[in-house]
Amino acid sequence: MKTRLLLLPFVLLLAGCSTIDRRITEKAAVFESLDPATQEQLRKGMVEIGYNTDLVYIALGSPDERRERITAAGREEVWIYSTYYQEYAGTTVHYRRYIGYHPVTGKRVIYFEPVRHHHYRDRVDERIRVTFRDGKVTEIEQIER
Repeated sequence: MKTRLLLLPFVLLLAGCSTIDRRITEKAAVFESLDPATQEQLRKGMVEIGYNTDLVYIALGSPDERRERITAAGREEVWIYSTYYQEYAGTTVHYRRYIGYHPVTGKRVIYFEPVRHHHYRDRVDERIRVTFRDGKVTEIEQIER
């Protein structure tokens, strides 16, 4: 019984994740209608000009942000995928004071002990931006790292 209770949070965590296999199962009819080369590209997370929203969803998952813009050429939808991480921002040092007793003389002694605090800040960087016009990819902007 204890094993089941310990595994339950991990199972629930995995159930919420969007993996390529889950997206392929979700869009099975679309995926199976594709040629093997395109299927392999989608499995690798690669998208190309002309793909529709279903193919981009299979390859990359749900976007972190969706934007709509209107241009002279018409209405466009932009899917933005981001990377989230923490960046080291530095360390501060404070000193904690405490009173102890000297082991030989038995007198009180004041000790100062350094206390270090490491600081991190959350970072969000755009990784890829996919633009659709009339349901087809017209532009892909990808940041190389």
